[in-house]
Amino acid sequence: MSYQVLYRKYRPKVFSDVVGQDHITTTLSREIETGKLSHAYLFTGSRGTGKTTCAKILAKAVNCLNPQGGNPCGECEICKGIDSGAILDVVEIDAASNNGVDNIRDIREEAAFAPVNCKFRVYIIDEVHMLSIGAFNALLKTLEEPPAHVKFILATTEVHKLPVTILSRCQRFDFKRVNSEAMKKRMNEISEKEGFTLDEEAAMLISRISDGGMRDALSTLDRCIGKSKEVTAQVVSEVAGITGKDHLFSLAQAINSQDTAQCVDIINTLHMGSYDMERLCDDLISHFRNLMIAKTVKQPETVLICTSSEIESYKSQSGKYTLETILYAIDLLQDCLANMKRGVNRRIEMEMTAIRLSSPKAQSDNKALLRRIADLELQISSGEIKISSKEEKKEKPAAEEHEENKTKKEPSKEIEKADSSASSEDYSEGGDIILDLWPQILTELMDINKAMWGVLVGSCAFIRGDFVLIKCDNPTFSDFIKTGNNARSVREAIFRVTGKKYRLGIFSDSPSVKAEKKEKAKDPLEELISKAQGLGVNVTVE
Repeated sequence: MSYQVLYRKYRPKVFSDVVGQDHITTTLSREIETGKLSHAYLFTGSRGTGKTTCAKILAKAVNCLNPQGGNPCGECEICKGIDSGAILDVVEIDAASNNGVDNIRDIREEAAFAPVNCKFRVYIIDEVHMLSIGAFNALLKTLEEPPAHVKFILATTEVHKLPVTILSRCQRFDFKRVNSEAMKKRMNEISEKEGFTLDEEAAMLISRISDGGMRDALSTLDRCIGKSKEVTAQVVSEVAGITGKDHLFSLAQAINSQDTAQCVDIINTLHMGSYDMERLCDDLISHFRNLMIAKTVKQPETVLICTSSEIESYKSQSGKYTLETILYAIDLLQDCLANMKRGVNRRIEMEMTAIRLSSPKAQSDNKALLRRIADLELQISSGEIKISSKEEKKEKPAAEEHEENKTKKEPSKEIEKADSSASSEDYSEGGDIILDLWPQILTELMDINKAMWGVLVGSCAFIRGDFVLIKCDNPTFSDFIKTGNNARSVREAIFRVTGKKYRLGIFSDSPSVKAEKKEKAKDPLEELISKAQGLGVNVTVE
């Protein structure tokens, strides 16, 4: 006898054998047991989750001569005849190849006749979404009011393509993807019966690869058995084709190191080895997607389809990237893939994209700028870039330094008062150092105190000794910084960025600048009166 593949050999015969669909099998068993059957059923869900299997079990159960708890007995002539295909009262139709109006008219004509061997004539229409509009319209009336001896079971993977008129006439059941634990348990049962070994990691990897489809899991397991009777994670990786990702890790590392020459060299090596550039781009998108999952998900092994060693590699490499850089890379690679599909030179397009990714300065759009800012923040937080809060002092002769210190104006005691009460005193701009890190300080402040950040938007700051003097044109600033913990929030943001504790002060224009502004703001009427009085004219304003 010829070999029978595992998913056919171990296809469930009763509802209790169906894996991961208890919410459906329990309901169907109860309906059969109580005799409260619907005339039309709709089974929806992804591939390999048990839709057609449950349809066949239901067809047997409603016609079984000796049903047991809502399940077919599997021993009577009806059950055996349906399994062998000898009984023609249960008809399975593939709508992908029988999707015309004439096919549905044939069903309508046959449905008018009573069944020959069974209690019910059952029509199982698989992939029903493939029917044409005319076929759906021809099915409507029969589906709504079929003869008492007819049952319809529709199955589809794309329920959104069905007309609402069909949906409203059926009792709908949604099949879920089978979870990993249920799959693993089922595969272990089969491995014991078949006499091969399946280790824990291999079973988990197969369940991830199958994407919730039990049929896909057993098909993968079948191929693994053909390679080795001892199924390990390495065997599964080789059979499923998920090995050989070293070039992707190397290319991603070169991109992160901004090594343009290395990126081009890797692409050239792969091209000379007949590696399709469109496939490389697609693989690289998947690689950065895995980095995204590793960076954002607490347990990426529950999502990623790879071995445990590769998961550790993804975790390690994702730590060297910012999330903004990963998302930017995915966007740029997707644009590259779209350009390749339009017929441009694939190799050149791949090289251009790799250069853009490894040379952030080559891009000037908003996403590229955000990526560069995020990379800079990562380098600062990791200590790769050291921040100095003030300029390095050059060595000077002692006499010159003494003379400079003598002429330099020291902060007055009122500045210390500004740290606690934020009083508005005037400070000279001479000798002050512009605080270039003020935008980053405001970014930190946004996380600490959004209200204070909103007041300081558009402001700048200067360093004078141990003081940070804030210059802000917002009229509410001087009052706002006195209330609550606003001053403390600003000091904390400064410390996070500079690593040094400063006291706060409010910066104002120098006396000469302030006098100039006051002169400009003088009342024009007062100026006119002053000039008139200078000419000897007596002017009185009431």
